[in-house]
Amino acid sequence: MARVSLTVNGKAVTADVDPRTLLVQFLRENLRLTGTHVGCDTTQCGCCVVHVNGKAIKSCTILLLQAEGADVRTIESLANGSELHPMQEAFRQNHGLQCGFCTPGMIMTAIDIVHRKGHELADRTIREELEGNLCRCTGYHNIVKSIAAGAKAMAGPTSAKAAE
Repeated sequence: MARVSLTVNGKAVTADVDPRTLLVQFLRENLRLTGTHVGCDTTQCGCCVVHVNGKAIKSCTILLLQAEGADVRTIESLANGSELHPMQEAFRQNHGLQCGFCTPGMIMTAIDIVHRKGHELADRTIREELEGNLCRCTGYHNIVKSIAAGAKAMAGPTSAKAAE
């Protein structure tokens, strides 16, 4: 067993774990943060995307021990009580989900895209940036539309009014 300490969704966490434990396993099985999904176990689908130290990563590709001392944020950290994060709200308003399995990873990836690329995103940019996220239900049209709307909403009310 190995001891690991990190911060998950703003809370300090310390645990003794098997050194082979993946971050996604720890989040789901130990912390019961089941919004992070396991879709493929081969880093191809993006259902397990979380933020580690502010950057989107596929949590099935990193050992928990590699996250020692890191700040990890999952989909559960986004909403403020019953108030959804602007990207979550954009997915709801623009029907950016169907079965919902890929949605947490899509939203976490989308927020990372906004942090890296800004609040005005072209459809082509969004589609290129989503290359590592698979949705088996939709044609991506409403996902792209949701991300564009969410990006603008993340800029705040001033930017949203200017866009109107």
